[in-house]
Amino acid sequence: MLYTPAFAALFMANLFLVASFSSFFLFPLFITEHGGSHNDIGIIMGVFALASALCRPWIAEMIDRIGRKRSYTIGCIIMTIMPLLHLLLQGSLSDYYRLLLLFRILHGIGLAICFTAIFTFIVDLIPVNRLNEGIGIFGTSGLIGMAIGPLLAEPILQKFGFAAFFITASGLAGTALLLQLPISDKHQLQQTKAQPSPSFFTLLKTRKQLVCGGLSILFGFGLAATGNFITPFAEQRELGHVSLYYLAYSGAAVGVRFIAGKMADRIGENQIIPWGLFFAAVGLLLTPLVHGNTLLLGVGFLFGIGHGLLFPALNAMAVRDEPYAVRGKITGIFTGGIDTGVFCGAFILGAIGDFAGFTPLFICAGLIILSGLYLIRFKPAQ
Repeated sequence: MLYTPAFAALFMANLFLVASFSSFFLFPLFITEHGGSHNDIGIIMGVFALASALCRPWIAEMIDRIGRKRSYTIGCIIMTIMPLLHLLLQGSLSDYYRLLLLFRILHGIGLAICFTAIFTFIVDLIPVNRLNEGIGIFGTSGLIGMAIGPLLAEPILQKFGFAAFFITASGLAGTALLLQLPISDKHQLQQTKAQPSPSFFTLLKTRKQLVCGGLSILFGFGLAATGNFITPFAEQRELGHVSLYYLAYSGAAVGVRFIAGKMADRIGENQIIPWGLFFAAVGLLLTPLVHGNTLLLGVGFLFGIGHGLLFPALNAMAVRDEPYAVRGKITGIFTGGIDTGVFCGAFILGAIGDFAGFTPLFICAGLIILSGLYLIRFKPAQ
């Protein structure tokens, strides 16, 4: 059975956790308001993903060692505390730059624990013949949360300021912490410790995981563009409510899951991933043409389709046929690849934006996504 009470509880927990995370899509406004540049946005937003990526091997080992549930609880606690610490930041950005970087590092580690643990946990619950469907439907929790976060946080920020914004982000993560507490990790209780498993880096060297990790990095570049630079881009173009972009993005990504998941289980992930790369790239390449809210909705919709196709297919491709004892490490490779791409994308695209503006930034991001059409050719046959 796929849709169990445990599945539903984790679904809701992930929704609130992602809403907390995605509310920080508006955080570049805090950076610019306190004297930061485009390059500062890239560094400060990117160090979050860098910390998340660098710690992933040890997080993945921890999840396979102490269990999915304990790991997720630890991650939720970090995600609840970190937004509140931002209340300490007052004055010019230069006055607390290093402290802010430390906060972003710890926040990124918390998110890395949560994402790796919960996506490993959910794979344990999904029947193997419905892997794409299960991951796809579960993933809609994150996409809904991604829309809810900015949609909820933007009016709170505009009316009450950044203090209320940080408290809201903390409350959303705290709700996720409470929702997952009743769930037990039955697989961990049944798992014997007698069987040794290969290390994170041993698994990373396999051809399958190299391709999966590489595609995840490219996908991360696209997420860096949408997560870090759509908000200042929309502000520069005076497009009004940037939350419209994320609403269209999430709506498209949710909708496509109901069709693509079952289809991918029938025809295989290799047939779905190229289409995901195509739609995500087109959404980014058309972004420089946006001068109104209608087109902003359109490019968000296109990238959302790409996201909706790519995330579950890449995840299913990575974990398919892998034993319980290494699923945490495999999920760590997949999610760590995304975070690596987000960090590199934030840093590189931020530098491009400072030097040449938003148009080359989004074109570069789109072309990087398209290069995945070549990389997928090296994936071993299913």
